[in-house]
Amino acid sequence: MTVEHHPVVVVGGGQAGLVTGYHLRRRGCGFLILDAGGTVGHAWRSRWDALRLFTPNSYNGLPGLPFPGPRSGLPGKDAVADYLHRYAAHFDLPVRVGARVDGLDRDGDGFLITAGDLRVRAHAVVIAAGAAIRPRVPEFADLLSADTVQLHSADYRNPGQLRDGPVLVVGAGNSGAEIALDVATGHRVTLAGRDTGRMPIRPGSLGYRMMSRLLAVDTPFGRRMLRNSGNWSRKGTPLVRITPKDLEQAGVRRTGRVVGVEDGTPVVDGGELIESANVLWCTGFDQEYPWVKLPAFDEEGRPRHHRGVVETVPGLYFVGLPFQSAMSSSLIGGVGADAAYIAERACVTAAQR
Repeated sequence: MTVEHHPVVVVGGGQAGLVTGYHLRRRGCGFLILDAGGTVGHAWRSRWDALRLFTPNSYNGLPGLPFPGPRSGLPGKDAVADYLHRYAAHFDLPVRVGARVDGLDRDGDGFLITAGDLRVRAHAVVIAAGAAIRPRVPEFADLLSADTVQLHSADYRNPGQLRDGPVLVVGAGNSGAEIALDVATGHRVTLAGRDTGRMPIRPGSLGYRMMSRLLAVDTPFGRRMLRNSGNWSRKGTPLVRITPKDLEQAGVRRTGRVVGVEDGTPVVDGGELIESANVLWCTGFDQEYPWVKLPAFDEEGRPRHHRGVVETVPGLYFVGLPFQSAMSSSLIGGVGADAAYIAERACVTAAQR
């Protein structure tokens, strides 16, 4: 079987992978980007139709190519996908689409990456694809009435997928609130879940950029935020664009957490039954890296790193992780700084081997 050789392999062709490729190209380092989608931007096109970014166009550009449109505009998912496709073409980035990586292991002092029949050896690997994401749905979902339409947010596209009748949206974070508003135009909607609060500043604003510099892994404020991240994770991400008033004006009813099912009907804490023809699970995802055969993770399966550098596996790096180096690390407008930092280190590693 033919094996390709590249100094650096980037796994993932979304914004994190593409901007890493941009910085690798600037440093004259050979590389290949592998992406599971059929085209660049596929992951964005697979989201629900009404999805829009929280951040304005002025903040959404990757290094070297501004995001098009009015500076204050909030682009939809397809506009983001179009931009990423144009970014890859503009800088002639070597993206191999349709290559879903299913194995990463050591090969001598380098790595062997497999994607179906494809075999690639590399001196350094940058994982920019996130984890293998599995929609999280509670076990009692199977107890709902057989005629209830159930969709996870990963599969929701628009209200046309739903049957007539009331809708229960489970999970009151950003996705749940956004989808509840989308559905409320033609359905009676109940939004179930604990109040996650609201972000006090607008992402991409001057205040947000200043806050992101303060909330970094190497600052006292940032380290305190990381120590408390477990509590915040359990509570849920604060709402960014939508306010409680927006939900109230749209007729969305709020209720507590769904804790089970009784006679085919969802039950919230306190015992109330919520009659629902449709249930939309906005309950997040379980993240795993089953294809990575390397000691790069902690006991809970999270990448063990500092600013994306995996010290236990020299030559292995991450880009695009939440709070990788700062509050903005996982945003399209904030990932570039991490990508530059990692690209420099990956190039040095490749040159030394």
